[in-house]
Amino acid sequence: MRPEHAALIDGEPLPTDRVDSFLETPFRGAGNGATSHDGAAPARRQPEAPSVARQRRRWATQVVVTDELARRACADRGLEPPPEVSPAKILTLAESDVADLGSIVAAALAHSPAARTLLAALEAEQTVPEAAVQDYYARNQDRFLTPEALRRGADPFGEATASEDVQPYEVVRDRITRELRQAAGRQAFFGWLDQARSTVVYSHGHEHPGDPSHPDHEHRH
Repeated sequence: MRPEHAALIDGEPLPTDRVDSFLETPFRGAGNGATSHDGAAPARRQPEAPSVARQRRRWATQVVVTDELARRACADRGLEPPPEVSPAKILTLAESDVADLGSIVAAALAHSPAARTLLAALEAEQTVPEAAVQDYYARNQDRFLTPEALRRGADPFGEATASEDVQPYEVVRDRITRELRQAAGRQAFFGWLDQARSTVVYSHGHEHPGDPSHPDHEHRH
């Protein structure tokens, strides 16, 4: 029997219809589900194995739960997410986002204005010490070779990289700071999400796709 709700969040039901609606969203790119990272939306696929369909629903439930948790977190913080995107819009996930974030979080950020708003707020809260920026610059000289050095084939891992082959610290400092702040913001988002969903109670068939308590579990994100 199909459950009326996919999960309980603070005792409040999350309607199964929201998961169904998300599953009907056309996808393009990576992170299409718990068991696949490319292809069309489930409704446009060939019939799939029951275990694959179950995992896809569990994966989708995590995305929708993340959206709902982010909506509540934004409300608590007094943040106003932008309007919802049109349901007809194709959900596009970049391979790099799936690799860095995991398919669940990448899909949630692509799908949920609230999740994107919360992530932006968490990033803005991060403080990046100057020492951390300088240390990153010193340890990653290969990322800051000049175009001329790259064309010449300079070895960034050589014992003595000429100073003129590396962009000055002052030139790349702001870029490094942005990247470190983004990384810290993502870590804060992961921490928030882990804590926020720790008390979510899932209905049968909507458990986390990596939950070992069900036979189809597969620990992918």
